[in-house]
This record gives sequence, structure tokens and C-alpha cells, in this order.
Amino acid sequence: MSLGDGMDGRSLTQEILKQLPLAQRTTAWGTLGTIKPFPGFDAESDMQHLLAAITGNGVDHRTVLDVLINRTNAQRQQITKRFRALSKQDLQKSLEAALSGNLARVIVGLLKPPAQYDAHELRAAMKGLGTDEDALIEILSTRSNQQLRESLAFYQRDFKADPEKEIASETSGWFKEILLALAKGKREQYTGIIDYTLIQQDAEALADPGVRSKGASERMWINIFTQRSPEHLSRVFDQYQKSSGLEVEGTIHQRFRGDGQEAMLALASVCRDTPRYFAKKLHNALKGTSTDDKVLIRILVSRSETDLLSIRSAFKKCYGQSLYSCLQAETGGDYQAALLDLCRAEDL
Repeated sequence: MSLGDGMDGRSLTQEILKQLPLAQRTTAWGTLGTIKPFPGFDAESDMQHLLAAITGNGVDHRTVLDVLINRTNAQRQQITKRFRALSKQDLQKSLEAALSGNLARVIVGLLKPPAQYDAHELRAAMKGLGTDEDALIEILSTRSNQQLRESLAFYQRDFKADPEKEIASETSGWFKEILLALAKGKREQYTGIIDYTLIQQDAEALADPGVRSKGASERMWINIFTQRSPEHLSRVFDQYQKSSGLEVEGTIHQRFRGDGQEAMLALASVCRDTPRYFAKKLHNALKGTSTDDKVLIRILVSRSETDLLSIRSAFKKCYGQSLYSCLQAETGGDYQAALLDLCRAEDL
């Protein structure tokens, strides 16, 4: 279709992206994140600007945001190294001392390497007041095998603890089994080849588990959901519905309870449409009785270089409002400015 046939450039791009497997989208079009490498990047100059911003009379919040949110994480790591070399101080600790509240949480999140950020979020989810099951599900179900390996290595290094043992001690039942299966990082990688035989076999296994020992059918569901690629699973879900007349989500409600049910439903949502999964989480965080700042910060920081543009698009499509305008309405001050800078723009 040509642009003259009623489809503008952005619509054409979106249409092509929908036809591509998830694994190929970023390689085909570059990052779908809102944060891009800063042209003419100069770590020395950025470091000097940050040093001046936090050592003058009062903290220059705008300069801190302009520098750090407009750089990729790799560029921020270079700034951090230059800051330590010149000042003999840790940039993250210096900014933590200079800032406070949610703004400090955003900036500290941006300064950590992504895998280390995930590791610290996992730790906070297990060692705070009560276990944050939702955070555990989100991180473990939406990261690649390599990302999981790196984050669990950071966890062990920074906290001198085995993350899988801590997950096992803080959770129970099917929920524990799901999280541990995800933490092993053994999900199959999509190769671009559609295995119709395996799709049929998996759909039949889900639809008719047969005579099994107690718990075996649930464990089979968990194995399929945590080991197959999202691209494969989305096709299995379609075949399952054709074979059984049911959506997998309905059967999950029948087979699982409590946190195990929530984890399986989240996995199904991630495999069907990852941006929509995050859009729903952001909407719930913004529209509850009080704003869930932990969720807003974690998603906007962790997805800013991967697929935040897609999440914005899904948010607008699902809720008829832009993520940008909702952030404006529900947050304020320099914290609001940081989130808006990460979000980048209004979706009209």
C-alpha cells in the first residue's frame, strides 16, 4: 500500500510492526524506546554540568533531568565513571543525598545498569513490608533469558544471597513454582520458524491433560507457559480456543487460585501483547485510590529504552487518553517532570 492510499507514514510503520514477530521488531526499526543515544555525547561535559548542579546553592533539578534523562544507560555509565575519576565520589550516592522522595528513586533507577536495577527491584519486592508479588511477576515474566541471568548475577553479587533460594523462602505453592521456573531463564527463543505440530501438541495438552497424578496437569501448564516462546504461545492460545471453545484465561481461573492464578494470567497477557500488559499496569497505577509510584517508576525506567513507545500507543488505544496527560494529571513537581521527560510526548 502506498502512502497515497490513505495510510500515513506512522500508520504504515505500525502496520508493518504488527506483522513482525516480537523478537524482530527492535532489530527492524531500532529501539521502540523513548530514550535514544544523545548525539555529540560528551561524558566530561555532562559530568561537569552534574557536579555544578549538585554543589551550588541549592540543587539544579532541571539540569540533572536534562542530562540524565536525555542519555542512554550506557552513556550514563560513562558519566558515572568520569564523575568518580574526577571527584572521587559515587555519582549515585551524591545524587541520592542531593535529591529526595520519588525523584531520587527515578534518578537512582536511571543510573543503575538495567540488570542491576531489576536485581534491586526484586530484592525490594521480597524484603520490604510483605512480599510484592506483582513486582516479582512483572520482572520475571517480561525479561529475556540473558536479562534474567544478568539480574540474578547482580542480585547474588550485591546482596550476597542466592535469589532463587530467597524466592523459594518468600513464596509458596504454584506461585513459587512459576517464579522459580521463570528465574531459571530457560524460555525457548523464537527462530522465525512456526512449528505447527508443536502448536497443536501444546494446545491439545492444555485442553486435555488426561489422567495424571495430583498436580501434574498444573505443572504441565506451568512448564508450557514458562518454557515456550511468547510468539509460539500466542499461537497455542489461539489453537486452544479453537479446540476447546475456551480462552486459556478462563481455564486458568478454574485451575489456579490466588497468586498462582495472577502469575499465570500475567504470563498469558505478556505473551498475547506485552505493551498492552504494561499499559494496563500503568493505568491501574494511575487510576487507583492513590497513585502507585513504585509501579510508575519501575515501568517507565525499565522500558524507556526498549518499548515505551509501544506501551504509549497501547495505553491510548485501550483507554482513550494519552499516558503523558494521565501522568500530568496524577503527579506533580520535579517528579512529574522526570516522568514526563521519560514518557517524552503527548499521543494525540
